[in-house]
Amino acid sequence: MAYVYDPQNIFAKILRGEIPNKTVLETEHSLAFHDIGPQAPVHVLVIPKGPYVTYDHFAAEASDAEIVDFTRAVNQVCELVGVRPGDGLGGYRLISNAGEAGVQEVPHLHVHVMGGRVLGRMVSKP
Repeated sequence: MAYVYDPQNIFAKILRGEIPNKTVLETEHSLAFHDIGPQAPVHVLVIPKGPYVTYDHFAAEASDAEIVDFTRAVNQVCELVGVRPGDGLGGYRLISNAGEAGVQEVPHLHVHVMGGRVLGRMVSKP
């Protein structure tokens, strides 16, 4: 599959410093920042610095170093914002939307780390 990355998406602009963000963590290959429209008391986005559209694109084409860094960045974010089970806020939800049917709004891989309250069911039955 050919993935088409749009270098003008909002996350690419954040990575270039064209749009400010409230950084939680920055590593060699990843950036984590607070969502500007939080849907939970804790709502942090974690993005790779590379031009990846979706998680499957990232998993197929990212280097081992990028994959390890991104995965560990998610762990560090959970620790920093106190949502790991047993850390006080009781847990978190990790979401990554992909494509039109997945309701992906920004064509740059990102995961939402959400917590701070009971979030309810992820998907309701039809």
